[in-house]
Amino acid sequence: MVNTTGTLQFMGKPSIVSTGVIVGPMEKQSPFADSFDEILPLENEPNETYEQANTRYIEKACSVAVKKGHEKLENVDVFIGGDLINQLSPTNFAARQLSIPLLGVFSACASSVESIILGCLLLESGNAKSILAGASSHHPAVERQFRYPLEYGAQKPKTAQWTVTAAGFALLQKQAKNAPIISHATIGRVVDGKQKNPLHMGAAMAPAARDTIERHLTNTNSKMADYDIIMTGDLGKIGLSILKEMFQDEDSGVILQDAGAQFYGEDSFFNAGASGAGCSAAVFFSHIYGQLKKGVFSRVLLVATGALLSPLTFQQGETIPCIAHAIECRMEKRG
Repeated sequence: MVNTTGTLQFMGKPSIVSTGVIVGPMEKQSPFADSFDEILPLENEPNETYEQANTRYIEKACSVAVKKGHEKLENVDVFIGGDLINQLSPTNFAARQLSIPLLGVFSACASSVESIILGCLLLESGNAKSILAGASSHHPAVERQFRYPLEYGAQKPKTAQWTVTAAGFALLQKQAKNAPIISHATIGRVVDGKQKNPLHMGAAMAPAARDTIERHLTNTNSKMADYDIIMTGDLGKIGLSILKEMFQDEDSGVILQDAGAQFYGEDSFFNAGASGAGCSAAVFFSHIYGQLKKGVFSRVLLVATGALLSPLTFQQGETIPCIAHAIECRMEKRG
């Protein structure tokens, strides 16, 4: 059921049964590294294109999620995924190998949560019993498409963020035992803060994050203090500070956090932090999921943010419209 401002309530208790998170070599520096399932030694193998490597990361993450969930790939009804490369090529090619019916999605770096929302709707309707949902990004591939090939050695300003090489996917089923459930979701609206700088994405995405969080809190009759954590996707350090200023009248404290701001710790090499569709997917489906499973968290709001620009629209002088999708996860132990 959905109301006029985009918030859904899932009565059938769709559950995150298991997850798979595969990351690249630079990501071993992350404070979340111990939560990742595998850190690959190379971003791409010899004679493998960056896009082919992105595909391989997706395939491995899906295989890990299914194995950990004691399920078989052939029993998965639908594969829902997205990435940042033209025409979702890595996701499409991974689906070719996985041989699971595909729904490809694009909300830029918010694609992981959009995938989860669609998966929950399929489970809720009774038209699927098992779903693989998530997203990925690959640093060299994304840099080449949206900015400059790495070989150019282009220097970036302090407002820029580092695209994460990672694939994060979740196995979704209804009413799984001892698994976090997704109780609500809020579908993002496209919000344009009139920003034009593609190397300052945090400022562009913060208004969309605020819009979604405010609507979710209002529509669920909740306040920030009701959550253990509200984590946005990849606003980065600067974007998170902007978002906190937007909520300055709220008692957000440490509740309001950001995966991109924390992904590489305080290392200044990564400028304002991390970004990429794989950024929030990796953190949400590893660290946050693990804290829910352990009972450290009992109620969290995960808000993936995405900048809906393309190289073409940037060259045409367009502003950067953004979106943020949210899912509310709770831990309810069942026998």
